[in-house]
Amino acid sequence: MFRKILIANRGEIACRVIATARRLGVATVAVYSDADAHALHVDLADEAWPIGAARAQESYLAIDKIVAAARQSGAEAIHPGYGFLSENPAFATACAKAGIRFIGPPPEAMRVMGSKAAAKTMMERAGVPILPGYHGDAQDLTLLAGVAADIGFPVLIKASSAGGGKGMRIVERCEDMPEALEGARREAMASFGDDRLLIEKYVPGARHIEVQIFADQYGEIVSFFERDCSIQRRHQKIVEETPAPGMDPLRRRAMAEAAITAARAVGYVGAGTVEFLVKGDRFYFLEMNARLQVEHPVTEMISRQDLVEWQLRVASGEKLPLTQQRLSMLGHSIEARIYAEDPGRGFLPSTGRIRHLRQPREAEAVRVDTGLRQGDPITQDYDPLIAKLIVWGVDRAAALQRLESALAEYEIVGVATNLDMLRAIAAHPAFMSGESDTGFIERHIDQLLAPVSPAGSEDTTILAAGAAARLGDLRAKAAAEAANSGDPWSPWDVSDAWRIDGQGCQTVIFDREGESITLRVHALPDGSIRVETPATAMLVSAEETGDGMRLRIDGVLRQLRVVREDFGLVVVLAGRNHFLRYVDPLAPPRVEASGALQLTAPLPARVTRVLVGTGDFVKKGAPVIVLEAMKMEITLTAPDDGVIADIRYAEGDVAPEGAELVVLAAGEAP
Repeated sequence: MFRKILIANRGEIACRVIATARRLGVATVAVYSDADAHALHVDLADEAWPIGAARAQESYLAIDKIVAAARQSGAEAIHPGYGFLSENPAFATACAKAGIRFIGPPPEAMRVMGSKAAAKTMMERAGVPILPGYHGDAQDLTLLAGVAADIGFPVLIKASSAGGGKGMRIVERCEDMPEALEGARREAMASFGDDRLLIEKYVPGARHIEVQIFADQYGEIVSFFERDCSIQRRHQKIVEETPAPGMDPLRRRAMAEAAITAARAVGYVGAGTVEFLVKGDRFYFLEMNARLQVEHPVTEMISRQDLVEWQLRVASGEKLPLTQQRLSMLGHSIEARIYAEDPGRGFLPSTGRIRHLRQPREAEAVRVDTGLRQGDPITQDYDPLIAKLIVWGVDRAAALQRLESALAEYEIVGVATNLDMLRAIAAHPAFMSGESDTGFIERHIDQLLAPVSPAGSEDTTILAAGAAARLGDLRAKAAAEAANSGDPWSPWDVSDAWRIDGQGCQTVIFDREGESITLRVHALPDGSIRVETPATAMLVSAEETGDGMRLRIDGVLRQLRVVREDFGLVVVLAGRNHFLRYVDPLAPPRVEASGALQLTAPLPARVTRVLVGTGDFVKKGAPVIVLEAMKMEITLTAPDDGVIADIRYAEGDVAPEGAELVVLAAGEAP
């Protein structure tokens, strides 16, 4: 076993590898960009080395810097994690030249199977069914567009050398091909440093099922059963489970045999995943990921094996810890990926600082893999994954129940997240019955995004908590001002409820999702308050500690949390965030701006392409400017017909959130 390894990655995967290494007594070396100087993986490792600027191309994709850090730190091996350089054969070769073991497959196997194009060619020769498509070397955009027309629409464009949904586009019409090809190429280059593309027939309504395999250098290969990864958005998985619901034992055996055949054909060593598209009674080879997958924890849950430990043992020259006959599948496991994104805005990534974080209680059947802590920032530089919630049950029904319970415990304030959508997926009848495919989210999007209005008792709880927190803050502010004044005993600075003509009353006005709510709050001598809402009145007492707020409403105790923000309060109840914005009744009415229209940056992003020029006339919906952030490309379109009056950011510029990028003025087509 190695004595010291370097982890050429960041975030939750780096933390995951560190955990296993520590258990095995292996010292760890972290690397970090300028943006990650205070990240969790840096703190957890035994030592950490800086490797450059925030942009991945200058740090986590810089082979020479990572290899130099490994040599200088005395690391014997490098674990690549997933993403970044994990499937880059040049990186594996550079490690070998430096005398450092690469914890992954041989460079040649990576070169063949890490490339979707080469892998499809090999599978086709081996007789494994593949989808109609193009996976050749020629990359001329005109040629690719012609190939797509020959295949027949819809088609799927993919980045040739990577995965994770990056550089992927579904194209329904021939006229959309040029823009889709250029966008996929830019996104692939930004994420992986390789802009090669392939095209395959798109099959709506199919399931995405993959098989985890493991091989050692002595020729032994085993299959760890299959994972169903059909619940996806933007071609990226967000819910994965094993075993796949409704999987026929004969098909399981056939897919496992195909996966092992693929690995054996290239002399594969280490962890790998062979992905298939399943439609009806047929399955088609998609690709092989020559690395550990994001969703590997579900396999660990049902097999009771540590796949990172297997990686370290195989890379250090040991045989596979178990044979195929000794591998067993126990129960059912589901993983939900928690992202900083806004599903209601097309899953647009969200940046900001995590103001509050409470994770579910971890146990043998509940696990959280994360690289973030309360107070950490989420920037535009990297993937917006916050954490992975993994649960286990004796069967699928038990796992689903545990998933719903754990999601209800998850609390995040400070950035938009997909937590509410994950809760909606877990409770959706179609998902609960195992009826899922890659079109699940698109098909049920209206139900999954439907707002969940608080029921009667929850509604009064939220308002009572808001009133108690607001009055408590006002009292604390008044007390602080009195203590700092020249006359701390002045009756004008007293914050109790006494008034010369009766009991005092404080009017509190909140805006909740556009609805103005006025509360009358009466402070009582015993420290409690009486809250009068438009519908009822209640006696409220509240106590806030580091664990949250203990709230009594007419004697009934509730546990919740109130997080202060500049705009007001966030009341977190059963994991859901309820926003109460302060309203100043004396503030002047807001005047809406009129005249020119601006396209603003929805998040901090780099301008990768400007598609218009000053003076151009554009129609509503026409693409105007392309941004890149968090490994995702975002195209902003014209909000109305008009003339481009001003372009304020050029290609290559980095725009902060809210920046005015392009100004449109009223005008008609020439």
